[in-house]
Amino acid sequence: MSRLLFIIGIVLLILTEILRVYFIMPFPGSQHSNTIDIAFFIDRYKWLLRIIGLLLVAKPAYQLFTRGKILWKILFSLLIVFYGIIFFYFNFRFQADKMFYQPGIKTFSGALGNAVDSGKLVIAIDIHGQSRAYPIQIIGYHHQVRDTVGGEPVMVTYCTVCRTGRVYRPLVDGKLETFRLVGMDHFNAMFEDASTKSWWQQATGVAIAGPLKGHQLEEIPSHQYSLAAWLRLHPNSTVLQPDSNFREDYDDLADFDKGTIKSHLEKRDSASWKMKSWVVGVKADGRAKAYDWNRLTQHSIIQDSIGDLPILLVLEKDTSSFHAYNRRFQGKDLFFLVDPQTKLLTDSNTHSQWDLNGNCITGTLKDSKLEMLPAYQEFWHSWKQFHPNTTQYNP
Repeated sequence: MSRLLFIIGIVLLILTEILRVYFIMPFPGSQHSNTIDIAFFIDRYKWLLRIIGLLLVAKPAYQLFTRGKILWKILFSLLIVFYGIIFFYFNFRFQADKMFYQPGIKTFSGALGNAVDSGKLVIAIDIHGQSRAYPIQIIGYHHQVRDTVGGEPVMVTYCTVCRTGRVYRPLVDGKLETFRLVGMDHFNAMFEDASTKSWWQQATGVAIAGPLKGHQLEEIPSHQYSLAAWLRLHPNSTVLQPDSNFREDYDDLADFDKGTIKSHLEKRDSASWKMKSWVVGVKADGRAKAYDWNRLTQHSIIQDSIGDLPILLVLEKDTSSFHAYNRRFQGKDLFFLVDPQTKLLTDSNTHSQWDLNGNCITGTLKDSKLEMLPAYQEFWHSWKQFHPNTTQYNP
């Protein structure tokens, strides 16, 4: 009986350490099922489970080590050592915030002092006239960077396994909150708030476990452009510079922008509509729709409707920077043609000319501007996971 209790106790201790990390990290098979509630339960009650396990182990261990045979003593000693190794690795090596750290030095430079290659992709924001660009190669490692832009606190996030960039206002019930990277759910980065220990999805900003389950962070409009394209629009923008303490970590993501990185979790599938294919996801009229990146690259422009709303999707010459617009203007649906040389747009309604930033530059609609729509480049598996009612653009 003592041996059985010892085995039950040590198995409970080992499973507690392994499963609470296994379910929220990209181990084989861990991200395909809805196990977040199990993971949260184990994490919240890990100390209770540890105490129960230790109580089950304590008395049998004492009896076995004082009166047991040498073979059993060796066996149980090895099990205890094994648990110690498991405890160390699953608490100090395999947890997300022990693998990905926040920048110790946050330096921003203007265009003249910038050291980031102008072709690099950035997640960029403009708040109250202040513009900031955050290179994906940098925030892709850190997963989140906290900042203040235009006097407003912001939380710039990125998940390389989903290829999702989002910017949130880090306020919960009106109070400034601190978040740490805790793991992932369905391959998407997940954060834990310091106050309630609730878990929040990076792709949606929704709390999916804990006391605040169902709450949602306010998203701040952001853009994914090449740095050169962003600085052309916002020449006074500042750019987050690399933290020299993480140079090797940034180097590991050097090929992420182009999708040629070696990691199977982050590498692009160049075919269309595969798990790791790139899509542009657009949200409009309360609906979501996905557009094949290959088709956008081939045609530079896509005109479609989401629900009753006509939209325009355009890709710049750099084949990295994209824009989504509402092409209904003053009650009329505009239809556009693109000049293959200049990449300027002309609407067939008024023959006015527009640039790719949605500004009318000549014609009867001069100085007008198209309404920008939320649009994101990400992996197809991610977009359809977090927008289960999405439709696909298949003309």
